[in-house]
This record gives sequence, C-alpha cells and structure tokens, in this order.
Amino acid sequence: MGKLFGTDGVRGMANMGNMTAEQALEIGRAVAYVCKEYHKGKGSRPRIVIGKDTRLSGYMLESALTAGVCSMGVDVLLLGPLPTPGVAFITQDMRADAGIVISASHNPYHDNGIKIFSRTGYKLPDAEENEMERLISERTLRDIRSTEDDIGKAKRIDDAIGRYIVFCKNTFPDEQTLDGMKIVLDCANGASYKVAPTIFSELGAAVTAIHVSPNGMNINDSCGSQHTGDIRAKVLATGAHVGLAFDGDADRLIVVDETGTELSGDQIMAICAVHYKKKGLLKHNKVVGTVMSNVGFLAAMKEQGVDVAITPVGDRYVLERMIEDDAVLGGEASGHMIFHNHHSTGDGIIAALQLLAIMRETGKPLSELAKVMRVFPQKLINFDVTQKPPLENIPEIQKAVKKAEAELGDKGRVLIRYSGTQPMCRVMVEGPTDEMTSRLAEELTAVVKKYIGC
Repeated sequence: MGKLFGTDGVRGMANMGNMTAEQALEIGRAVAYVCKEYHKGKGSRPRIVIGKDTRLSGYMLESALTAGVCSMGVDVLLLGPLPTPGVAFITQDMRADAGIVISASHNPYHDNGIKIFSRTGYKLPDAEENEMERLISERTLRDIRSTEDDIGKAKRIDDAIGRYIVFCKNTFPDEQTLDGMKIVLDCANGASYKVAPTIFSELGAAVTAIHVSPNGMNINDSCGSQHTGDIRAKVLATGAHVGLAFDGDADRLIVVDETGTELSGDQIMAICAVHYKKKGLLKHNKVVGTVMSNVGFLAAMKEQGVDVAITPVGDRYVLERMIEDDAVLGGEASGHMIFHNHHSTGDGIIAALQLLAIMRETGKPLSELAKVMRVFPQKLINFDVTQKPPLENIPEIQKAVKKAEAELGDKGRVLIRYSGTQPMCRVMVEGPTDEMTSRLAEELTAVVKKYIGC
C-alpha cells in the first residue's frame, strides 16, 4: 500500500483505491483505536464525531466509517452535511475524542476524502496520522474486536447545524449588524447550503443564495470558490455589495466586490491584516502565508510594516507556523484562511464575517478596501499527471526554471509543484505583465510535461 495520508487527510476517487468502503472501515477502526488509547482511565466510552459534505459517496463512506468505529467499542455522533470547520467546532464543543470529515473539499463529486480532527478541534499531527497508517498497513487491528455490550453505537445529533450557526454569529461584533447590506452567496451545492444563508440572513443581510440545491453530483460543478462566473454575474444583476463564494466543504472563501471583480485569499488577508494592525489586534505584527502567496501581497505587507512568515502549501503548515509564532491571521491565496482568534481551522464563513465587519466599521466598499494591495499578474496552469517524479532531480526542468527566473529578475517568480491532494502538477509564474507571465508559464509547462512523461 502506498502512503495513505496526504497533505489534507486521505483523498481519491470514490470507491477506488484508498476511498473504498473497505478502506474507510479500516480507517474508522484505526481512529477508534488511537482514541481509546488516549481515553483510557476516563471511565466513559470514547466518542467520535462524523460529518460530511453533500457528495453521493458520502453515504457509503459514512456507513463504513461508523461500522469501523463501533466495531472497536467507540460510539459515533453523526452530524450529517456540515462544513468541515463546523465538524471541528462540534468535536471540541461536545468534548468528543475525535472528529472525522468526509469531504474532498473543492474536488469534483466523483472524488471524496477523509479528514481527521483531534479532540481540540485541530487537524491531527503527522505523528498520529503515521501511527494510524502503520496500524492499517500492518493489519494490527484485524484481531482486536469489541464484543457483547462493548460494541459501540451511533446516534444522530439533530442540533449540530444550530450550534455551528450560533458559533459563527458570535465571531461577528455584537455592536454591528448587516442591516441594509445585499449579499450574494454561492454555496457550491456543498456543505454550507443550509448554514450560510441562515447565518447572513439572521445578521440582517438581504441574501441571494445560488447553488444551494445539492443532488450528490453537482457539488463544485461550475460553481463555488473555484468557478466565480455565476456569482460575479449575480452580484452585478442584483446590485449587491459583495459576493461570497465557498467551496464544497466551506473551508475556503473567494470574494467578489460590488464591481464584479474577484478577490483572492491574499487580498482578503491583506485587508484584514491592515485593519487588525490599526486596531492593535495583529499579534506580533505578523501574518502567515505560503509559497503561493502573490508577490503583491508580500509587497503590500512590507509597505504596511507587517511581517510575513512563509510556509509550504497546505493549511496544516500555515496553522503550525501560526501556533509557533503566536499569530492570529494566516492563509492561502486559494481562499483558505485561518482566524486563530476565532477558530482552530480555516473557515470560509468566519473569514467572510470578519471581512464584512471591516466593511461595516470603515463604511468603505470592498473595491476601495482592496486597493491596499496590487495583484501582480499571475498565470497558473494545472495539468493531470500519472506519476510524480521529484522535479528537482530533472536537470532539463531546473534549467528551464533558471532561464525564466533570469528573464523575470526581481519583478516576478516561478513556482512548480505537485498538488498534495490531486494527481496534478501546477506551474505558476508571476511577473510584471500578463504577456510575459503567460508566455513563460506555457513554455515551462511544455518542458515539464515533456520530461515527467505526461
């Protein structure tokens, strides 16, 4: 068996490879076993929370995980469809021993994934994931079974959505409302389809919600944070103040301003970092970004006197650095942002509420606030791969990268990396003009495809 856990849990095509019911059952058993080890001496049965997004395969994987957990003598609390950060919150709120999310985030419906949160609402550290992977690969748990009245049981938690709605609303300033604000929501036919419209409506906004009719197969389908054409059109058609687009499990946010212009996670973080600094809320005067952060974000933060720590791509790495540096704000250009003063993980709804609070407090439209950062032209080309040989070991690719970097000088950069969650390679170029960035990205893509055997 190859490596099971990637940068964001286990992910793949549903009912194939690591995403079969059989594998999910083994994962459930491994999570339960580790939880029981930590729970020893507490005098009660361990409990594990399970939530999911709206994918068709979620039913299958939910049942398999539940069976695996219960077979080890651990109880299951079933939440049904709920955003990934909602599952993290409920895990901590209900004092459960772990939380499991069935979701492939922004991937198409035919994929699915399994993410695991610890009892504190944080994603599992590498050490615990490695232990679970060892237990599964070595088949250590095959002969460990609970019997008679030690077998676990499962029950549904009917008020999970309500609990999470209250939690999110409590991150919005008490003295403010969204009265008079027109908002368009794109819920990607995903996990936020119920909670997001309720949250923003209850805070007073006039909400127009699109892509809120999941059928198991339309999650992220030409909608949500990855595809903003519909929400941009709807913002302009309704004269909305802002559009908020979430991905399938609502841990990401991409925003559209009142002119229909899309704002990235970098731009949202820049707005929030500057406001936080002015109010004395930006601890240690620092934000955390990744190697994918736009050069314009780094330049804007330097101009504002804000330090930026850079990590590899992946919210777990961002959060690790945030904890290490005691930072309250960090995230990725893709829209995965962590407000650590409010939550233990990235949360698209909470990120949106913080941005709306700034719009309310300053009285400025989003297009005006976005001027804090100039976005450098960027060209990102994604293409599927069947293998992932180390890029640094291919001389022809490294030679092409050095040539492009020499042409860009100090006015841009090149980044080529494999996706940690999909069989995909990403070629990214930032530079002074659209023409140059597009040309260099296409040239580099041709070289990479040639030498990695696409």
